[in-house]
Amino acid sequence: MSIEINGAPAQAGPRPGQCLRTFLREQGNFGVKKGCDGGDCGACTVHVDGTPVHSCIYPAVRAEGRSVTTIEGLAGSEAGAEGGAGLHPMQQQFMERQGFQCGFCTAGIVMTAATFDEDQKANLPRNLKGNLCRCTGYRAIADAVCGEATHGESSHPDPAGTGSGIAGKGQPGPRPGQLGDDVPAPASQALVTGAARYTLDVPASELPGLLHLKLLRSPHAHARVLSIDSADALRIPGVEAVFTHEDSPAQLFSTAQHELYTDDPDDTRVLDDVVRFVGQRIAAVVADTVAAAEAGVRALKVQYQVLDAVFTPQDAMRPGAPAIHGDKDARTARIGRPERNVVAELHSELGDVAAAFAAADFIHEQTYRTQRVAHTALETHAAIAAIDDDGRLQVRTSSQVPFLVRRTLGRVFGLPVDRIRVVTGRVGGGFGGKQEVLTEDIVALAALKLRRPVQLEFTRTEQFTAATTRHPFTIGLKAAASSEGQLTALQLEVLTNAGAYGNHSVGVMFHGCGESLGVYNCANKKVDAHAVYTNTVPSGAFRGYGLSQMIFAIESAIDELATGIGMDPMEFRRRNMVREGDDMLSTRPDPQEDVFYGSYGLDQCTQLVQDALARGRERDRDAGPGDLGPDWVTGEGSALSMIDTVPPRGHFAHSRIRVLPDGSYQVDVGTAEFGNGTTTVHAQLAATALSTTAGRITVRQSDTDLVDHDSGAFGSAGTVVAGKATLAAAEELAVRIRAFAAGIRQVQASGCVLEDDAVSCEGTRVPLAELYDAAAAAGVDLSGEGHWGGTPRSVAFNVHGFRVAVNTGTGELRILQSVQAADAGVVVNPRQCRGQIEGGIAQALGAALYEEVRVDDAGRVNTDILRQYHIPTFADVPRSEVYFADTSDKLGPLGAKSMSESPFNPVAPALANAIRNATGVRFAELPIARDRIYLALKEAGQPASP
Repeated sequence: MSIEINGAPAQAGPRPGQCLRTFLREQGNFGVKKGCDGGDCGACTVHVDGTPVHSCIYPAVRAEGRSVTTIEGLAGSEAGAEGGAGLHPMQQQFMERQGFQCGFCTAGIVMTAATFDEDQKANLPRNLKGNLCRCTGYRAIADAVCGEATHGESSHPDPAGTGSGIAGKGQPGPRPGQLGDDVPAPASQALVTGAARYTLDVPASELPGLLHLKLLRSPHAHARVLSIDSADALRIPGVEAVFTHEDSPAQLFSTAQHELYTDDPDDTRVLDDVVRFVGQRIAAVVADTVAAAEAGVRALKVQYQVLDAVFTPQDAMRPGAPAIHGDKDARTARIGRPERNVVAELHSELGDVAAAFAAADFIHEQTYRTQRVAHTALETHAAIAAIDDDGRLQVRTSSQVPFLVRRTLGRVFGLPVDRIRVVTGRVGGGFGGKQEVLTEDIVALAALKLRRPVQLEFTRTEQFTAATTRHPFTIGLKAAASSEGQLTALQLEVLTNAGAYGNHSVGVMFHGCGESLGVYNCANKKVDAHAVYTNTVPSGAFRGYGLSQMIFAIESAIDELATGIGMDPMEFRRRNMVREGDDMLSTRPDPQEDVFYGSYGLDQCTQLVQDALARGRERDRDAGPGDLGPDWVTGEGSALSMIDTVPPRGHFAHSRIRVLPDGSYQVDVGTAEFGNGTTTVHAQLAATALSTTAGRITVRQSDTDLVDHDSGAFGSAGTVVAGKATLAAAEELAVRIRAFAAGIRQVQASGCVLEDDAVSCEGTRVPLAELYDAAAAAGVDLSGEGHWGGTPRSVAFNVHGFRVAVNTGTGELRILQSVQAADAGVVVNPRQCRGQIEGGIAQALGAALYEEVRVDDAGRVNTDILRQYHIPTFADVPRSEVYFADTSDKLGPLGAKSMSESPFNPVAPALANAIRNATGVRFAELPIARDRIYLALKEAGQPASP
């Protein structure tokens, strides 16, 4: 019996033991995604005889004689007959409500929801429990599944507090298809139909001779590799090669990617003879199938000399501790003190902290701790390397930084960058985790040696054990206030756990100790910070880049100071937060020379949150007590944050835009799309400058052959750097179009006005298609180019508020209300920006309440699959109210600011402050899991609400 796929018989039968997911992808159904291969995430959901199944754990042989429907065939199925425009109704709803961001999970969710009846739609927390989304926060998904209207709901204040709004009247009115409009994502239809192409969605016909690479990883936290016997591996049928440290280039580098590679220590080799954490790669086996490569890995025989290991920063800094990178020269590798495991350190004092403490009316002192958190993008790290007909290295990768990857590969392998092309398809989530080189170097090594295409795809377990995490912080904090409500001293001793390698650790430490302190006026500030190597999984870039950890401590302390002097915490914040014109000082006596208040909306944000919480209290009073009994106590809390809108020391972008023969436009940009929405923003910014609509603009992106350079999509730079370059290119093109039209019509350029698809020259309409033909005949190139270097920089603000209920008998926590207000400047796309904020809130709630990468006493990660590492599900995430301050940034494109990282930052402290307000107990360590709440309340005698 054959398997029917989307109404047609499969072209082959499954292999013994093959799961349905891999079989369907081999048949060309790339909409079937891999997020876990454990039945946990739902990205692989398909229908078998109309019933949704997780195809990663469904044996392909069980589908013989059955009808299988994938996302590609959903519209053509019996259930899809009601849809319009060749779409199933559920696909149409997801497209209209934009129920996605990166879109990697979308096909699976659509396939699940397409089978729902009305009763199932009424209980989405139960019925969507098998589908995970890391980007959206689920509100947009709920609206899409249930067909609820969301278009335009971000464009006005919402006094009921159930949606989102822009405060005041100063924001420009939305222009259809331009600035301020809820323009649909250009990839909408491709995402809901499975046509969008992610990293590994490449037909086999385009990669003849493709080989697969698998990695042998270290079982030891610290060891020297004495020998590797590959004879048995090479005898396995299909195994083509084994690569070890003997094949590795000698060049040290950092997996971290920044515009200046000198920002990070050179402490890494492609393959090393010393391993420094459990999970570090030791050898690579390349074979014609994944199964053969895995068998080859198992056949390798390695002899190790096990070395002493150290697992905490405190132990690593002690005299006599094993020097993890003691073999490296501090100056050439740019490591602070390798003999003491110090990657970098910072020491600063403004004013006289000791004197301020001596004169203080109230002092708060506490040690705060934040944990490792995994990015858990549903698309795991993956890359394909090949050598083209011209001998050029071609790399297709899941990366936020294709141009920086190209530079690193050139540096490591000694290749000119023009001999390397790096392409990024659509990326299935990033959150900073794909600002690394974790796969590209090893597939490049294999492809250069074998001259055949080589592919590597991380498993979910590899993602947890061998990629990167958020940096754990230990923060010894001491803070003081006067009885009048003045913040008089802040002293912080900061210890960050770099893990085995120093990628991003320098920047995370410095950035964490930056805006978190700079947002408050305080004459006396002291910081002593160290980033420290340990023999654990490396830390890396993560949403917020050190700020979320520091803000958790500082904003918790702000509440404690306010409580200690008997002042409302929000009032205490207002008295001490920076105002427009104040110096933003953290660890230097002078403000950063290129950071300015492009706009200031922090005061509006605090008021928006305070007002929304008040409305929430009033609604609850009107509704009655609900199901909260005498064991429940309630409270509310808030926190604020500030972030520079661009990373320091330069962040560069180049954009090109040209008129196409049909009169539409094509924009070429370097920045990647991974759910951050920059593709839509670029189209809207260009459309606004060219007086057209975003639908008439095609965006090509993230290909190093398209533009000169782009630093990449990190540090929230997609809008304020790359977007500014696109705006400049479009403005230049607009001038050229008007000038050329004026010339052929023999009128003044000032009399020519751009319209949607034409130029009006003193009343005569010249279609752009005709203008293109005339320009081509005259040898004139109707195009424009724009560049931006990331400076000067502005600041963005976010304020979050919660109302919570805590059961003092069980430790159960209920979020009664969640509110965030954001100073995003002029909001280019309100619906999309709201989605970014909601996604940041959801991810931050996971980090605040239950997410933790746990490392045992031997350095092993033991939360290495999704069912052991709890990311927020539909049922876990409250519906948050989102409000935008009424500001226009003088430095951003058309008044816009960044808003990708910052929504994450104030969430955990706001929640901790609300729990403190409800219970009287301060939780100083994350995550604030239910068992920790229960034990803390039990120890405190289950106090009633103060």
